[in-house]
Amino acid sequence: MKILLLTEVFPPRNGGSGRWLWELYRRLPKTIDTQVVAGETAGADAFDRGAELPIERLPLYFSNWGLWSLRGAYEYARIAYRMRSILSRVRPDVIHCGKCLPEGLVAAFTQRIYGIPYCCYVHGEELTLARTSHELRRLTMTVLQEATLIIANSRHSRDILLHDWHMSEDKVRIMHPGVDTTKFRPSTPDASVRARLGWTTRQVVLTVGALQKRKGQDMLIRALPAIRKHCPNVLYAIAGEEWERAYVDALVRELNVADAIQFRGVLDEAELVECYQQCDLFALPNRQVNWDIEGFGIVLLEAQACGRAVIAGASGGTAEAMQAARTGHLVDCETPDALGSLIVELLQDPARRDAMGQTGRDWVVANFDWTALAEQAVDLFFESTVTAPGARTA
Repeated sequence: MKILLLTEVFPPRNGGSGRWLWELYRRLPKTIDTQVVAGETAGADAFDRGAELPIERLPLYFSNWGLWSLRGAYEYARIAYRMRSILSRVRPDVIHCGKCLPEGLVAAFTQRIYGIPYCCYVHGEELTLARTSHELRRLTMTVLQEATLIIANSRHSRDILLHDWHMSEDKVRIMHPGVDTTKFRPSTPDASVRARLGWTTRQVVLTVGALQKRKGQDMLIRALPAIRKHCPNVLYAIAGEEWERAYVDALVRELNVADAIQFRGVLDEAELVECYQQCDLFALPNRQVNWDIEGFGIVLLEAQACGRAVIAGASGGTAEAMQAARTGHLVDCETPDALGSLIVELLQDPARRDAMGQTGRDWVVANFDWTALAEQAVDLFFESTVTAPGARTA
């Protein structure tokens, strides 16, 4: 089977969906031949030279995912034209799309012209975003209806597809993201590493994720004054792209908690693993903000693989990335009160955290290691090679 993977988000660009696709497709057996067509991004040349998959780059970042404007129509036409020569050269059996828009719509055009079927990944938040616009809703519905197969990253995303978009159960499959449990693994506390990280003997709560309200860093910051009353040496370490840094900085000044916060920015993999291993507690205090939701939460898997107890917001698909009350806790993160109380409770109970961390490690190894997930993906991918009805061959 020959797959053309079409995705805007792909390493070295940061993003959980891109990392998911990279980790999965590079582990597929040699019986599956994959050509990646990914979005242009800084550092791509160096990454692509050392990659285990052939990668071609296109300008897949669109100013607007819509088609009903001159700018949008031009951007789609430009990619469709570039895809023509790629398809002629690669001759794929199927196209796999990183998300519905813009990749899925490009694949829908391709299917109508060349008869190449496609399947599409769904992550959750893009579906709720599409429902805020009549145009995006129609375009997304076209992509979903014409796809041979839809791959949802969680039961939560599948339920959105079934109930809000009225997709057939036969067309939707769930495939969770995973984690490399040989790289993300526990380590004993290391004073030298903690000193290098600037943590020393402080109790560190870690969040990994771009600064945005959906991830909930602002709500944990709001909880810090109450947390510090019981855990005065707490440090909140935040790693990830700083999209809403100005808003967060204003909040930090308002609450006078600058000495309890560390912004680490975007980390390379080695430092990311160290942060997971050396933190005392991991938190992803996510919540739904308008249309924006957390579809799954790969960082929760990574933290558990490193033996950390986790806290996640009771929203979106995060419940599927942990075992509530066994590997961590779900909590309402619409306000800071319950979140702060839970963090204090866990920081004051290291034996409980350690037990949850070990249970989490065992659970992730058994259910989310990439090697096992890649094997599961093979059978699923063969479903997507069925020729689309009414399409003609290239």
